[in-house]
Amino acid sequence: MPELPEVETTTRGLKKEIAGLKILDVWTDLNTKDKRKHDTVADVKYFKTFKKEISGTKIISVERKAKNILINLSTPPRPTGTPPSKGGDKTILIHLKMTGHLLYGKYKFNPSSYHHRKGGAGSWIPDEKANSPLHDPYNRFIHVVFTLSNKKHLAFCDMRKFGKMTLLDTKTAHDTKHLNNIGPDPLEKSFNLRTLKERLLKKLNGKIKTVFMDQSVIAGIGNIYSDEILWRSGVHPERKTNTLKENELKLILKSTKELLNKGIDFGGDSMSDYRNIYGLRGEFQLHHEAYRCTGEKCRRSRVSPRGRKKYCKGVILRKIINGRSAHYCSNHQK
Repeated sequence: MPELPEVETTTRGLKKEIAGLKILDVWTDLNTKDKRKHDTVADVKYFKTFKKEISGTKIISVERKAKNILINLSTPPRPTGTPPSKGGDKTILIHLKMTGHLLYGKYKFNPSSYHHRKGGAGSWIPDEKANSPLHDPYNRFIHVVFTLSNKKHLAFCDMRKFGKMTLLDTKTAHDTKHLNNIGPDPLEKSFNLRTLKERLLKKLNGKIKTVFMDQSVIAGIGNIYSDEILWRSGVHPERKTNTLKENELKLILKSTKELLNKGIDFGGDSMSDYRNIYGLRGEFQLHHEAYRCTGEKCRRSRVSPRGRKKYCKGVILRKIINGRSAHYCSNHQK
């Protein structure tokens, strides 16, 4: 699942490319009967309203809230004598979930695709050169396409179709069920040692790995970055939060900010499906010290008083903790 660095990378790309453009049209082939998705574009009836509300709107800004992408829109122009929209300005909320990512470029509709021949809605394919990253096989699962005023498209690729896309009133977006139970963002300047302590107090008897991944406690951290943060901090993933000492909390805070920023600097983690808006892989997966490094020698090192570099004697182990895999060093994580 894309975590904070991947969503931030996507958000920055969208800010650069689509802010100021108009949405001319939107298409989807999603057609779910899952009642839990009744207020998302996966629902046919909801999509009709969604399309009507956003057509003709201008993209004012793009922002990130935890793992959510918010595309803020202007109120669409209305014909003379037509009453304004009751909700005012709108915001498209997108959560990438397990395998989702957004792509930007030129696309064309292929009505004669395999899906169309089988009674589906056709499909969209990149209208770019053959060597364009948009042709990456991981970028072929297109389920929502926005047509933009610069003759390009914003496409939502999601192999497993778990992603969420819905429309909110901008003024009240942060008070909705989608955003009102999210913890503080660890990359905010205001997120300090005091904040970390206060958040961990909410789960005093919880295991640090599990607590770290609880979005109501701290926003944006998932399986990958929790493993890497705890490895760098020297903290075992099963440690109870109420046993952590002051110096360990300081290390966790420092490691959290450093590694999330490192993930952003490397364009996110593409060990699985994630790609940036241009269809390119991130590179953070090339710098893992713990996540999916099972059986490898620990690469942690320190310089001895004599100036010699000494390496940890541990190996990376994998263990299931509360249903999620954790990767950690057998030696230095206590």
